[in-house]
Amino acid sequence: MAGKTSKTAAKLGKTIAAKPTAAEPKLLSGGNPQIPKGYGEAPVQAYIAAMPGWKSNLGRRLDALITRTVPGVCKAVKWNSPFYGIEGQGWFLGVHCFTKYVKVAFFRGMSLHPLPPGQSKQKEVRYLDIREDDEIDEAQLAAWVEQASRLPGERM
Repeated sequence: MAGKTSKTAAKLGKTIAAKPTAAEPKLLSGGNPQIPKGYGEAPVQAYIAAMPGWKSNLGRRLDALITRTVPGVCKAVKWNSPFYGIEGQGWFLGVHCFTKYVKVAFFRGMSLHPLPPGQSKQKEVRYLDIREDDEIDEAQLAAWVEQASRLPGERM
């Protein structure tokens, strides 16, 4: 349901947006899906399904690459972002939607070779920002994921 028009709104020529249902997560600023905190496959897949437009396909590709590269990877949604980690070792990677790109955060990115291109205010973190028309070097991304999974993770 795209929206409805009340009598008052009709007089003003405005449409009232339909409120999201449980099946339609609210999109926060930048189009980041608001997904309840949860552990496991289901909340991560709910986040990916709710990513707007081209970002959902990218989310599926990233999730598949991470799962393929790190068999048995642990998954969660925290702070409206998917996290990937190793049980008992912490989280090594997070994903977040912004208006024009998807940010992949490597929590120990300063230890990766070569360094992911995006700098952070946090000493150890490096980012990879992926825009709609970017060509993704999947071999390099898989190498970073594999390296990151072997480093001590973040406890969050």
